Amino acid sequence: MLILSWNLLMRAGAGTEDICRLVDTHRPDLVLLQEATTAIDRLPELLGGQYVRRAMPGRSHGLAAWSESPFTTETVSLPAAGRLDIPVPIFRSIAPRIALVVRIPGVDIANVHLDHGQWANRRQLRHLLVSCPGIGMVIGDYNALGTTTLPGFSDVGPRRPTHTAYGVIPVRLDRCLSRGGQVARSTALARGNSDHRPILVGFAA
Repeated sequence: MLILSWNLLMRAGAGTEDICRLVDTHRPDLVLLQEATTAIDRLPELLGGQYVRRAMPGRSHGLAAWSESPFTTETVSLPAAGRLDIPVPIFRSIAPRIALVVRIPGVDIANVHLDHGQWANRRQLRHLLVSCPGIGMVIGDYNALGTTTLPGFSDVGPRRPTHTAYGVIPVRLDRCLSRGGQVARSTALARGNSDHRPILVGFAA
């Protein structure tokens, strides 16, 4: 199974043409998107398959999933961030977050775009596992600095920066935690029209 995950950068970033190009090139079994807007809803017209998008509460963008094969989904509300966090949220808003759990035969996969607060995003990860204990994989934009862990999970995402903060500081924000499964491929692709590199994680059959 090959999974592609990409933070698109809302309206100013990557679009359906960019996604289609990656799908044509790499043939992923599942595509998970962050900061997906209504413009991305054309994806099934271009690629066929099944597509689901869920907006973040109060936002015009959110999480989306596409696959040629059928799947079911569940939306999980994540605990809100607080004002006491690192970095202190002075110049950024605190908004509710959700996770999109995609259920395909054999595994439940959570697509996430976690809070920038370093305490908040760890708390959101733990809450997700409590809410959906059967999850086998958490992939997406963690917005996390340093190590992130979940009991029984391994960090199998590409070990290289996937974003350049403020255009200067390379950081590894896009990650994949997996419970079991033999990883056959893990790489970060060129960022294209987004400010994040898409990541590809492949698992042996």
